[in-house]
Amino acid sequence: QVRLVESGGGSVQSGGSLRLSCKASGDITRSYCMAWFRRTPGKGREKVAIMASDDTITNAKFVNGRFTISKDTALNTLYLQMNNLIPEDTAMYYCAADTDGGWCHEANFEFRFWGQGTQVTVSS
Repeated sequence: QVRLVESGGGSVQSGGSLRLSCKASGDITRSYCMAWFRRTPGKGREKVAIMASDDTITNAKFVNGRFTISKDTALNTLYLQMNNLIPEDTAMYYCAADTDGGWCHEANFEFRFWGQGTQVTVSS
C-alpha cells in the first residue's frame, strides 16, 4: 500500500507563494506517475499537474506558468511550487500516485493512491 502525506499548505495573500510537499512511503517517485489535484466546493476536483516516471509533465491550463511540479527521488518527495497565487487557487490540494503504465497523462486516468490533502487559502 502506498502512503502519501502532503504538507506546506497555508494562508497567503494574493501574489504570494507556497511550496507543497508530498512525502511518499517507499521508493516510488522513480517508477510511479505522480500528480497534484485540487478540490473546491464549487468546481469539484481539478487536475493541477502530472509528472510521469519519465519526468514528462502535463499542467492544467489555469497553471499558466505559475506552478511547477517537481520531485526529489532521493527523498521520495513530490513538490508543487506555486507562485503568483490568486484567490481562485483557494482549495484543498491532494497528491496522487499510481504505477506508470504509459497513459497517466490521459484525461480519464484514475489514480489509486491519494494523500489526505493540505489546505491552501489565498486572500485578496
